[in-house]
Parts: sequence; C-alpha cells; structure tokens
Amino acid sequence: MEKLKSLLPDELKRMVWNSTVENLPAASSSLLEFLLNLPQFHQMVRDLAAPEDSLCAKNKAAAMELKKKGNQCYSNGDYAAALHCYSQALRVAPQEADDRDRSLVAALFLNRASVFHRQGLLKECLRDCNRALQISPSYSKAWYRRGKANAALGNRQEAILDLGVAKDMEISLAGKRQIECELDMIISQRQSASRIVDQCSQISTGGAGAGEPCQSSLSCVTTHDKGRGMAAQCDIPQSSLIHKEEPYALVILKSSRESHCHYCLGELPLDTVPCLSCSIPLYCSERCRAQAGGGSLVRHQEEQRDKSYGDSLEKHVMEVTSLHNSTTAVECFPEHKHECGGVHWPAVLPPDVVLAGRILAKHLSQTGILMNPETLITLGFSHNYSLIAQGTKLEVHIYASVLLCCLQHALGFELPVNAIYLSQTVILLSQIRVNAMAIIHMKSVDPRGPHAFTSTVEQVTVGQAIYKTGSMFNHSCQPNINAYFLSRTLFVRTTEVVQTGFPLELSYGPQVGQWDCCDRLQILEDKYSFRCRCSGCSELNIADLVLNAFHCANPDCIGVLLDTPVIKYETGKLTSSHKTSRLNGGSEVEKINVKSLVCLNLMSNNSSCHIKPASCLNCGHYCNLDAAREAVDNALSCMHSLEDAIASKEIPSMVLSDASRSLGLLRSVLHPYNKRIAESLLDEGKNFVVTLDAYPRTIGHAYLCINYYTCEEHLQAEDKLAQGFCWTGDLRSSKGLCSSSIKILEVLYGNDHIVIGYELIKLATIQLSLDDPEVAKTITRLEKIFLRYFGAHANLVLPYLETLKKESLPLHRQFSSVEI
Repeated sequence: MEKLKSLLPDELKRMVWNSTVENLPAASSSLLEFLLNLPQFHQMVRDLAAPEDSLCAKNKAAAMELKKKGNQCYSNGDYAAALHCYSQALRVAPQEADDRDRSLVAALFLNRASVFHRQGLLKECLRDCNRALQISPSYSKAWYRRGKANAALGNRQEAILDLGVAKDMEISLAGKRQIECELDMIISQRQSASRIVDQCSQISTGGAGAGEPCQSSLSCVTTHDKGRGMAAQCDIPQSSLIHKEEPYALVILKSSRESHCHYCLGELPLDTVPCLSCSIPLYCSERCRAQAGGGSLVRHQEEQRDKSYGDSLEKHVMEVTSLHNSTTAVECFPEHKHECGGVHWPAVLPPDVVLAGRILAKHLSQTGILMNPETLITLGFSHNYSLIAQGTKLEVHIYASVLLCCLQHALGFELPVNAIYLSQTVILLSQIRVNAMAIIHMKSVDPRGPHAFTSTVEQVTVGQAIYKTGSMFNHSCQPNINAYFLSRTLFVRTTEVVQTGFPLELSYGPQVGQWDCCDRLQILEDKYSFRCRCSGCSELNIADLVLNAFHCANPDCIGVLLDTPVIKYETGKLTSSHKTSRLNGGSEVEKINVKSLVCLNLMSNNSSCHIKPASCLNCGHYCNLDAAREAVDNALSCMHSLEDAIASKEIPSMVLSDASRSLGLLRSVLHPYNKRIAESLLDEGKNFVVTLDAYPRTIGHAYLCINYYTCEEHLQAEDKLAQGFCWTGDLRSSKGLCSSSIKILEVLYGNDHIVIGYELIKLATIQLSLDDPEVAKTITRLEKIFLRYFGAHANLVLPYLETLKKESLPLHRQFSSVEI
C-alpha cells in the first residue's frame, strides 16, 4: 500500500484528497487510469489473486509433512501436538490427493479421530470417523474406530453395526477374530442403546429463547437532527425483543480466524472443518462450511464399493456415508465462494475491504447487475466521504481499485473495472466505515477440565457485518435499547419502556458514565462524523459532573471542582438548555449533587458570575489542581503495582497495604464519585481474561474480574484491592470494597445498568465464599438486570449465570423470606 502511494504523482494525490461526492468520478477516473498503466499495481493484483502463487492454496507436500510429524508425535504420546499437526494438515490437504491409494483427507480425519479417542473426546472422534467414511465408505479402519467410539459412548446398537461392517471388510483372519471378540463383549453388555446426535452448533439456531416472538413495532422515521432512524410505533415494554436480523454481509476479523468459525462465528471445536479449496477458513461443522461456500466433501476418486451387505448393514452404511446427510440445504449466499480457490487477497486486505467485496459479489449474484451511475446497490446508508481525512481517502481509493481487480479475477468480466464502479466502491467503503456493526461474543472457557467449577469469560470482537435494518438505529449516549449477538444473528431489546413515536437508540460505543461529554463528542465525531445532541450530551447529568471531578479542599464540603475542559462542555449545556436530566441514585446521591447542579444553573443565568476552574461549585473554595493531579498519579502508580502482583498471583503484604493507603489518598483528592476512585485504566484496545469461580470455596479464586460492557478496558481501583484481599483470604474486606465500587457506578450509570450487573456478580461470588445469605438479594438483582438487557437469551450470552444461580440456591432458600 505504502509503495503504491509513493508512486502516485503529487497532482493526482491532491485531486483525490480534495475530491467530494460530486467530483468523485473524475478523481476515480484519473487514479484508475494511472494505476492500470502501472506495472507495480498489476504485480500486486497478481500476487493477491493468482492461486498458483498464493500461500493460501492447497499443498499436498506440506500436508504429507504435517501428517508425518503428527504420526511421530502420536507415537511419542504427545497427543496435543499430534492433534495440531493433523488439523493443520487438513487445512492444506487437497481433496484429490492420495495417501497409499486412499484419500489423504480421509486418512487425516481418521488419524485425528484416533487422537480424540486417546484423549477421551469420543464425540469428536465419532464426527471425524463419519467424515472419513463419507469420503471413503470402504475404509475398514474408520468403521472399526467408529465402533469403538460408539461402544465407549454406550451406543450399543450403533457399535454392533459399525463393527459388523468392519468385520466384513477386514481381509485378515486374525483381524476378523479380534473384531468378533469385541462384538461378543458389546452384545453381552446390558446397556440401553442411545444414538449420538451431532450437535453442530446449538447457538447457531438461537438456542434457548430462540422462539421468543419479535414485536413488529418499529418504523423508519426522519428527524431534523439525526436524519433517518428507528422509532416505536406503539408503547413498548421494557426488555421486549423488538428486532432480529441476519447480516446482509459478514466477515470474521483476522484476530479470530484461528479461534472462531468463519461462518457462524461460534467458538471452534477441536474437530475443526477446513475449507476444501483453500487454507484460510475454519468451520465448526460441515453445515457452516456448506453455507459459507467452502465446498462439500466428495468421494475419493479410487473408491469403489463392490461388496454387498445384509439389509441391516447396507442401510447402516448408506446412512453413515451419505454425503447428502452431512449438510443441510439452507437458503443463503455462499459468502466465501468468490474468495476461494487459494487466492490470497481475503487474508491480506483489511476486513472492511473484504466485507465490501462480499457485498458486491452478493449483489451481483442476486440481481445480475452491480450498480447504476447514480446509486449504490439498495442499502441506502449514509456515509461521510467528504469528511474523511486526506490520507484515508487515498487509501480507500487504492483499496477499492485493488478490490475491483481481485473481484474481476473471481467473477469474470461481469464486473467492469472503470471509473463509475470505482467511485461507487469508494462510497461503499465509506458506508461500511460508518454503518458496519462489530459482532461481540462472550467467550467462556473452562481451563480446569469438566470437574472444575471455574470458567474464564471475556468479551471478544469476532466479526464485522452490515445489517440493513440494524444499521438504521441511531446513537444515544443514554440508549434505550441493547444490541447483542447470538452467532451471527443480531438481536435488539428495549432496556426501558419506550413510548409511541419515541426514537429507539443504541450506543455506538461511548455512554454517559463511561466517558465524559468532551471525550464522547470527540470519539463520535472522529469515527462517525456527527455531533451528538442526545439528552446525555445536551442536558446536565450527575455522571458528567462527577466523573472526573476533584474533592473540595474544604473537608466539610462535598461540592464539585471541575477542570477547564469539563467546564467548557457543561456550561455549553446550560447555554442551550436549563434542564437537568436523570438524577440517578437515591436521596443521598441527590443531596450530595443537586447543590452543584443548582449552583451551575444560577451561575449560567447571572451575567456577573462565571464558573472558575479549580473552584468548588458549592462553596467557591479554591483547590490547587496541579498538586492534586500529581497526588493522583502517585496513587495510581501503587494501584498498577498491585495489578502486576495480582497477575503474578503473588501479593506481598506491603503492596497490598500501599494500595490501601493509595485508595485513601484518591478518596481525599478526588470527588467521592470520581470514576478514577472506581477504576484504573489499562492499555486501551485490549480485553483481559476474567475469572469466575462458580463454586467459590477456594480462597483466591472467588473473585470475578470482568471486562465491562463498554469499549473501555479497565479494572476498578477498589476492585483491585478487593481482588487482592481475595487472594490473601480477607474476603470481608473484599466485600466492603466491592460494595463501595457498586455505589459509585450506580451514580455514574444508574441502578440497573449492565455494568452494575457485572459488579453484582463479583459481589455475589464473594458472598458465596462467605456463606452470606445476602447473596440471595444480590443474585435476584443481577438476574433482573441481565433479563432487562438480554431477556430469554441471558443464559446464552452470559453462560456463567446459570451456574452461579445453582450454587447460590441453598442460601437463596434461607433468604427467601426477605423482601427484594
């Protein structure tokens, strides 16, 4: 990319930099003419689109080498390494490749099945045996391995049929006798037969709660300040499912390619299914592979079935080896098909560019025409092309040019590469930048095996998608709906009662309580090119006042001291509106903060008064903010030391005591509801692993550290101390700090925000460790919050919730008489 940019003449660069929607075709024409006459551009396209030179193509030699390495690891008892080798070999093995007159792919599936059998992963073993037999129905070893797996699973009748087929196919007399002995043992066992049902992906069909009716109560409206958006056609109750939608187009992120299915975006099982024509995608099942356009298994070219079995065995063989039963016909667009065959560009180009390619390919397949000179497809989305930075504009143009040439290789000359199509592709990329939705999943993994009661949970951004209706919902920093994902399906649910005609708005990231007004406005303007005028950004609210406020120097005063940037935005709200909104919290919160709000209103209406930085809004007392900032920095440094100690699972008493003193210092310098008391920022852009001990009887594992329902990654300062006390066994101190943290967040977010729910899980886990009957009240409250945001899907989105409820049940019964 940088090399191509450096080859462009300055005059051409300026033309692209200064282009608008009106003169975009002219700029596109000049750029495309230059690129199509540039040898380096054609070389780049060949490197990306020529399968014979691609690193993503199938490679028999590489597959055979990986198979050999896997065999050696298996012989040495290193089953984890053998499993990795066989899985990697399957990614690069061509379907038509042979291995000793047998399909190489079938042999690899059987080898991997043997590893699963050794590891006790019998369902995975069974599925890989099925895959091997669908390619090579006369693979006697696969029938034998399938029979052994079914026998171990208690599927007696299946095992008898499998071993019966294996016996008929076995050539050697000794082999037949061995199978006969095993058959006799199975027949003599008195176990009830049960068939194995391949659970490809429960979550891909919606799982529990999938049948919940979706209210048809939305309409697309146009407003004077936000353009088009969605509004309620009638009064909608809280926690109502109002929208469910499959993506128009979707792409997995590069960071999730090795861990999540490239179609349904679910976590990959151990028995992954590779694409059959290239080495990029991995799928959780044959069904997902077929839906994505990753090909279907085919019979081995040398496979001949010239043997006839009895009626029962013949029917069994047909059922197991039928290729038609391995996938379910589903009406969908095969979104990977045009990227398949070993081409390299889907692995190299950015996700939004690959997503644009899928949109173009889908539109062409459905309509036979791509675009007309005036409008792009029928998505109807807004874009911010004219506001894009100059350097970004140039990148978008070059990526669009490369994408069109790569697509032309895949789709043929149905896709012209000219100025009109280039300019429209540039607009499409601009639309994606504004309207694509990040698909976030809750990752849950049990690191200690099936008998441990601990899971790790983190929010993972796994994909990027365009939803034709979902992208129409406007933003608010105080949203009244929540969007979440099960597999690739978008669900939208109300989080409060919405009245007829009222806009339905979700958060694009920043929310009141998460960042102050200044940061929220800047983030939204940079990414989406609009100035937010929601109630949270245009009316006074407690969260924005106290979020970054300092403590009054007068110890008897609980007023607010604001820094200069905060004052600018808060006085701006007063200029446009004298309203105050959402005074969240109880009477104690209002008593503390309403004084400051009233003071602000009086000052804004009195021309002789103005808000002074570093002066208390309640009593006017001055504070040295430079000294206060230095004290805060020193205190947070101690918190970071505690954070490092927690990560190493070794917490010296001195580190814990220093952190406790630092928390006291923060409380003396910052306002009681300043978020820095409740949080200590970590590196932005990184999720961190969170741990929940759902059977919290082991000190040190009882505390849940969960990544918030926000785009900001942080661990609360009080949370750090609470976790530190957990590791050292002082659970009562930990409980008190966690409760204090919740009180701060209630002021910033409101009593029923999802962030409070996550904090309540921490508190409930500690209470369970203490056998505290108050856990019943905590569990009831957090379940109410989760039901508000996720409804019937709460247990699917938050898989640890059900386990936590079960563990608290005995104490819950003790507390059942308490009014909640």
